[in-house]
Amino acid sequence: MYGKNPKRPPETGDGSSLKLVAVFPTLQGEGPYTGKPAVFVRLGGCNLACTFCDTEFEAFGEVLLSDVLAKVNAASRSGGTRTHHLVVITGGEPMRQPIGPLCEALLAEGFAVQIETNGTIYRELPPAVHIVCSPKAVDGAYYPLRPDMLARVDALKFLVTPHDDAYRTVPDVGQSSRAVPVYVQPMDEEDDTKNAANSAHAVALCQQFGYQLSLQTHKILGIA
Repeated sequence: MYGKNPKRPPETGDGSSLKLVAVFPTLQGEGPYTGKPAVFVRLGGCNLACTFCDTEFEAFGEVLLSDVLAKVNAASRSGGTRTHHLVVITGGEPMRQPIGPLCEALLAEGFAVQIETNGTIYRELPPAVHIVCSPKAVDGAYYPLRPDMLARVDALKFLVTPHDDAYRTVPDVGQSSRAVPVYVQPMDEEDDTKNAANSAHAVALCQQFGYQLSLQTHKILGIA
């Protein structure tokens, strides 16, 4: 989207329908669950407009929750057997929408559920939901993570690049007070020279501060 998407505010509703882009089986490519077969539920719209965003999330339609669940169940199976036990709810910004009922339904059907969020919006979700938060700099600066989100996150994932002062280092958005695991991920700037520098920079930060490295393995492998 490269910052050209409209900034969409949080939505109200009971979660009986969601603005859905796509449901598809893949491998989780980033963060703590890298390499795990997963069904991705990509929801529409975001409340931020990051200039480096590489995801299309505006081509959405309103889909009933029952139909979303049917799509997930179909995508999770191979030859009639469930092979994908993790569902990743992402966007855009999934917390923009009332995803509580979706999470509850997925957990009831035996799925593990992970949310990928920028951390600026919070909704009460079942305790079993795993939340991976990737904070973003707003107007060139990071802000402390909201307390309700900080209390729930399983991991923080920071994009890094030496080409942008806002993303050169990993800020403390509250993780030091709770010993939250920190992953650093080289920003994809769609430039081989810059990306090589970004990867080297991420490795150096990991070795200097003990962070964990996250690579976009789905891009390396050429899968969705």
